[in-house]
Amino acid sequence: MTYQFLTRTCGGYLKDAETQFRSSIFPRIAAAIFVCLLIGSISLACVGAVALIGPMFSHGDNVVHADGNIVSIGPGRDFVMQTASGQRFDFQCTDQCRASLGHMQRHLREHAHTDVYFVQGPNNSLMALNVD
Repeated sequence: MTYQFLTRTCGGYLKDAETQFRSSIFPRIAAAIFVCLLIGSISLACVGAVALIGPMFSHGDNVVHADGNIVSIGPGRDFVMQTASGQRFDFQCTDQCRASLGHMQRHLREHAHTDVYFVQGPNNSLMALNVD
């Protein structure tokens, strides 16, 4: 075997490997992008499901959801909320209520959309459990 024979054959093998690598790089990149999009979409779906169902699990089966704008606050953390249909609900925010007064006041000032999870208490009062 001569040096020239080895160079010619080795060079040929290297060129074949290079063309094979170039032709196989696109499917690898496409597969990596697909996997990232798949993981991202599954994660987004899980986060959305937890955001919708989470408060129901943490507070029990008899929790009801209402949304609208806070119209007034007081006394204390009790507040009145008006829904999009125009109904007004008076909520009592007791020690079990997960809401800060500052956060509720910001919603009042900015007329921000507010989600309330509540249960019906004694004397048909509405006891807020979570205000966001």
